[in-house]
Amino acid sequence: MNESALLRPPYYVAILRYRRNGEDAAGYEDARREMFEMARLQPGFLGVEAVGDVNGDGVTMSYWTDEASIRAWRAHDEKGVICEKNRRGWYDRYVLQIARVERAYGWSHEAGDGGDPQAPATR
Repeated sequence: MNESALLRPPYYVAILRYRRNGEDAAGYEDARREMFEMARLQPGFLGVEAVGDVNGDGVTMSYWTDEASIRAWRAHDEKGVICEKNRRGWYDRYVLQIARVERAYGWSHEAGDGGDPQAPATR
């Protein structure tokens, strides 16, 4: 998902905040890439964004049409790419939060639209 693109609310976001332990970096990256590709094929998937730093702290946000889609992906994920055993092997800690987005606002200098930065997303 492009950070300049705003989805039209309402939608849901699954927020994974984590600290990596630094073990099996290649295996983690392969599994993460595969997880993102599989998520893109799931009904209700809208996009994903991920950021991380050199210390292993990161946030991955996946966007979904509804909570049922997140539950279905999680059930699929539990059987697939990122099983509990691997989570414990790759992370020192993680927290998953699910939220419903009611409003989204944005503005971009590059867009040059001169619009209201508080205007609701229209996508």
